[in-house]
Amino acid sequence: MLKKRNVKIALGLFGALALNSLVAAADFTLSSPTIKPESTLGADQVFNGFGCTGNNISPELIWANAPEGTKSFALTVYDPDAPTGSGWWHWVVYNLPATTTKLAAGVGTADGKKLPAGSLQGRTDFGAPGFGGACPPVGDKPHRYIFTLHALKTEKIEVPADATAALIGYMINANRISQASFTAYYGR
Repeated sequence: MLKKRNVKIALGLFGALALNSLVAAADFTLSSPTIKPESTLGADQVFNGFGCTGNNISPELIWANAPEGTKSFALTVYDPDAPTGSGWWHWVVYNLPATTTKLAAGVGTADGKKLPAGSLQGRTDFGAPGFGGACPPVGDKPHRYIFTLHALKTEKIEVPADATAALIGYMINANRISQASFTAYYGR
């Protein structure tokens, strides 16, 4: 009888810990003062090129309540609706220090000099590092732009300097503890 009771107590404690972890992960948030979830991107976040005329400025992003054990962050901006068969990577930032809680507007320049020390940017599908704004084909339905912050269990992702977004994404997924995201739209 004592063994059954101990098993029930252990299972109850395990369940409570698992639930507590889920609640903690659910508190992890990513937001932007300039882009509201499910809103339409403005001219600042539209690419300037490929037939699009925008300011190509990365938005301000703020996050809170990273899960315990976070050693670094990675940020991705992805359009799953691009007519490529594999979507379109608009921004990939990794090795953001665990102490980072925001990125100011405009830090996504190709040289990355405005990013927190140690942070790196991967090559986007525009062929270069840095933020590449929205630029869907004319007449296509509004595309989804998914901004995702990944809490990672490693301080650094080790990839070649010219790594593709897919390779960096593989390493992000292999080291992710939790993620927080929001989606915005843009069409033309």
